[in-house]
Amino acid sequence: MKIAILASHNGSGFEALYDASKSKRLDIEIVVIISNNTDAKILQKANLYNIDNFIVNKNLYDDVDSKIEQLLQEYKCDYIFLSGYMKKISPSLANNFKIINSHPALLPKYGGAGMYGRFVHEAVIKNKEKISGVTIHEVNENYDEGKIILQKTLSLQSDESVNSLESKIKNLEQEAIVEAFEKLL
Repeated sequence: MKIAILASHNGSGFEALYDASKSKRLDIEIVVIISNNTDAKILQKANLYNIDNFIVNKNLYDDVDSKIEQLLQEYKCDYIFLSGYMKKISPSLANNFKIINSHPALLPKYGGAGMYGRFVHEAVIKNKEKISGVTIHEVNENYDEGKIILQKTLSLQSDESVNSLESKIKNLEQEAIVEAFEKLL
């Protein structure tokens, strides 16, 4: 299976998939990495691992979505994984490709526009939730509304901080991403 990664920053989910492919846990090949951010650390990782990578944003292309679509077709991608990709997916991309996302909460709670990264963990703690987790889901044209593939949960401690929760969720996410792809493949 050929996988494309769309990421805006570090792409920590990419590392989980890359490691799972190298250890033969997943029969996948990450063929291309696309970022909208010229300073994304994932681009350095892509170069280090000899994975083709592209910067696609409004500064470089008038039609970002069609450029992404062109690259995905060119690389014959079976799946696209959003690893912290901070742009909304167009209906055309959502309808023409199998796109998978990792969300740092238990959807449908704490999903939607503006609910990403620390904002999610801040809301979870503010609302005194007892559990949180990770949701791996299919992507459609609406934020965080696609079919759920897998969820993993963890219990919050009474003294949980945003930083401690974020760290726990990142660790849980690594395993959840690989398990979800095992399920898909």
